[in-house]
Amino acid sequence: MASYLLEVSYTPATLSALMANPEDRTKVVGAAVKKLGGKITGFWFSFGDADIIGILEMPDNTSMAALSMAIGGGGACRTVRTTPLMSIADGIAAMKKAATCGYKPVGS
Repeated sequence: MASYLLEVSYTPATLSALMANPEDRTKVVGAAVKKLGGKITGFWFSFGDADIIGILEMPDNTSMAALSMAIGGGGACRTVRTTPLMSIADGIAAMKKAATCGYKPVGS
């Protein structure tokens, strides 16, 4: 399964609602993740640009995109960012492949 970083920023209205009635949204998100064939590796509260940070394992990009769309379309989040994560081994393989792909920068 592929790994993804999920970063969510709530709207001010959502933050107000959560402060008035704190809720662990991991269970709700986890049910959707499971239905899409994935699993949550971890979820954390954060501060700064994102309010919630999650690491998820999903079967494919389409499943992760579906989850991001569902979360973003719900209206409770100001932003939903998804970043595909690669293993170090895959990153090194990509570096080796990049070195031999023949790309030439402008002006070379």
